[in-house]
Amino acid sequence: VRLVESGGGLVQPGGSLTLSCVASGITFSRNGLGWSRQAPGKERELVAGIAADGQTHYPTAMKGRVTISRDNAKNTLYLQMNSLKPEDTAVYYCNSYPVWYLPWGQGTQVTVST
Repeated sequence: VRLVESGGGLVQPGGSLTLSCVASGITFSRNGLGWSRQAPGKERELVAGIAADGQTHYPTAMKGRVTISRDNAKNTLYLQMNSLKPEDTAVYYCNSYPVWYLPWGQGTQVTVST
């Protein structure tokens, strides 16, 4: 099993980014999947989740600013993030959802700064 996240980078406040996660070694279409993030010195927190049937879940703090989607044909999970704030700075990870049971990937760093 391997999860490879990409798409992070440095973005100015108010900007947008789209993250991608390619999964291998799992039956992608049958898994709920999600994005979490971890900032230095802080606990991991859920950013968004999507069930195998496509139903999405967003924590209240994320609603309206992020959109999770999946392409089962490409074994790829996406996270579109808009109106980014400095407090969104973190390493973003994908994993199974709602329980994180897959081996973690390396994550992708998102830095929101002027």
